Amino acid sequence: QVQLVESGGGLVQAGGSLRLSCAASGRAFSNYGMGWFRQAPGKEREFVAGIIRTGLITRYANSVKGRFTISKDNAKSTVYLQMNSLKPEDTAVYYCAASSSGGYPRTTGGADYWGQGTQVSVSS
Repeated sequence: QVQLVESGGGLVQAGGSLRLSCAASGRAFSNYGMGWFRQAPGKEREFVAGIIRTGLITRYANSVKGRFTISKDNAKSTVYLQMNSLKPEDTAVYYCAASSSGGYPRTTGGADYWGQGTQVSVSS
């Protein structure tokens, strides 16, 4: 069992930055691949970024590539999402997810555990 708690969301102007954190507790964090997903009102939850258990491989949705960076600190049992050059269309609830396979969850079905989500709002 893994518990995930996100933090770092908030309201920011377009062009600004935020860093989301996801703290994990429970079983060995280093064994899990991690991902960030987001869900805007009226839309399905979508993949944003993923990182394998070692942190050596990352992947991004095309919509955030070059602006967002995912990182994993196994010593602190925490995964981060640095978000720069934010746009109004980035507004959503952001969720942290863990996959026991060790690879990153590419879809919602690939995640074994979820956090409660943190709201990110970007004003124009």
